[in-house]
Amino acid sequence: MNDDSDTYVEVSHGTWGDRIWESLKGIVIGLVLIPVSIALLSWNEEQAVDRSGALAMAADVVISVPAERVSAANEGKLVHVSGRVSTDDVLADPDFGVEVSAIKLVRRVETYQWLETSSSETKDKFGGGTETVTTYKYSKDWSSGLADSSSFKKPGGHQNPSDTPFQDIHLLAGKVTLGAFELNEAMIEAMDDLQPVPLRQMAAELPDELDGRRVLFTGSEIYLGDSPDAPRIGDMRVKFTMAAPADVSVLSRQRGVSFVPYSTPTGDVQLVEYGLKSPEAMVRTAERESAVLTWALRLAGFVLMFMGFKLVFAIIEAIAAFLPPLAWLSGAVLSVAAGILAFVLSTIVIGTAWMAQRPLVATGFVVALIGASVAVWYRRRTKKHLPSPQ
Repeated sequence: MNDDSDTYVEVSHGTWGDRIWESLKGIVIGLVLIPVSIALLSWNEEQAVDRSGALAMAADVVISVPAERVSAANEGKLVHVSGRVSTDDVLADPDFGVEVSAIKLVRRVETYQWLETSSSETKDKFGGGTETVTTYKYSKDWSSGLADSSSFKKPGGHQNPSDTPFQDIHLLAGKVTLGAFELNEAMIEAMDDLQPVPLRQMAAELPDELDGRRVLFTGSEIYLGDSPDAPRIGDMRVKFTMAAPADVSVLSRQRGVSFVPYSTPTGDVQLVEYGLKSPEAMVRTAERESAVLTWALRLAGFVLMFMGFKLVFAIIEAIAAFLPPLAWLSGAVLSVAAGILAFVLSTIVIGTAWMAQRPLVATGFVVALIGASVAVWYRRRTKKHLPSPQ
C-alpha cells in the first residue's frame, strides 16, 4: 500500500427513536435471514449427499483408456484419460500484439488510482442516543477495474480517470488435444496453472506511445506511464499469463473424440486435474474438495443464522440503551445468546437434513444408540441387584 494517503472524519448523531426504528427494520431482515440460513443448510446437506453418490458411482464404472487412440466401443462410457495436452492455436491480444501458442492467454490490467476505505466506531450516549465517528481513508494504490471517485465521501483532490482504455481479457484456444482426444470448453477453462508470458522480444513491435502513454517493459509487464518507480494517477500496468501445454488427467463421458459430463441419478461428473493421476486419486481429490465446500457452506449458514438472531434481538439492546453501561452488557449477553441459538438450531437443521438424506445410516445410528442405552441400563440394573461383598 502506498504511503501517500489522507483521511476525512465524519461525526453523526442518532436519537433513541432512530435506534428503535433501525432495530425494528433489523427484525424484519433477521426474520428473513433465519429461514434463508435454514434453507441453505438443508440444501447443502442434500447437495453433499448427491455429490458423494455421484462420485461413488463414477468410481465404480470408470475405465482407463489410452490417450493415443479413440475407441468407438467406449462411446458414452465414463473414461479416464491421462497425457499431455497441447494446441496448435495461436492466441493474439487485440491491443498489445502479444501472440503465444498456448491453451489460454490472460491479460490483467491494473490502474494506479485513488482508493477509499472506511471504518466506523459507534458510542452509546446517555438517553439512548448514539455518536458514530466514521473515518474515510484515501490512498493511492494499484487495483483492477476503476474506482468511481465521484462516489467518494470526499471526491475533491481524489479524482480518478473516468474510464480506462484497456480491460482484463482471457482468450481460449479453439482446439486443445489430449492425444487423440479433444478437450471441451469447460475443461480448457479449468486449465488454471498460469505462467508469465515473456515480453522482451515483443518490445520492438510496439510503438513508443500507446493510447497517448509512454510504453515501458518491466520484466513480464507492460507499463503505460513515465516511470514505474514514481507512478502517477492513471498509469497502468499490464500483465500477461498463459496456460502452457502440460500433463493432465480427465475423467468424463466419451462423446466422439471429445467429452461431456457423465450423468448419474444424483448429478454430473467431469473432473480435470493437472498431473498424471489415477481415477481413484482424482475421485479422492474431488471428495476432499466436496467436503471442504460442505463445511464452508455449513459455516456460512451458521453465520447467517447468527446475524439473523442478532438483528432480531437488537430491539432489546435498543430499549436498554437509555443507560450506556446496561446497553453494553445487553449487547454482549445478546450476542452470546444469538450464538448459542444459532449453533443449536443450525446443528439440529444439519442433523435432521443429514439423517433425511441418509436414512439407512441414520436408522443404523439410532438402533446402535438405543442398543447402547439398553446395555448401559441393563448393566446398572444387574449391578444394583448383585449381593454386596461380605
